[in-house]
Amino acid sequence: MNFLGFFIFAIALGVNLLLGLTRVALGPTFVDRMLAAQLMGTTAIGLLLLSSQALDRPYLVDIALVFGLLDAVAAVASSRFGERVAKEVVE
Repeated sequence: MNFLGFFIFAIALGVNLLLGLTRVALGPTFVDRMLAAQLMGTTAIGLLLLSSQALDRPYLVDIALVFGLLDAVAAVASSRFGERVAKEVVE
């Protein structure tokens, strides 16, 4: 893939990050915010993998894998916290 292709994908992923950030900031519910945060984490992993290929830096793949593991742990933690918040709202 040429440099222009990497650049176009990077711009698309950057726009995705900005849209996710606006959803995190504006809400309206906790679930929307957490799903947007998960989307931003996945997009950041995509940017790292794209950068790894574009810049020929294989160590960025390892960093992306660590972010992926942290993103999975954050998903479990946020779902647990979301359950607790939902129970408090119902009661």
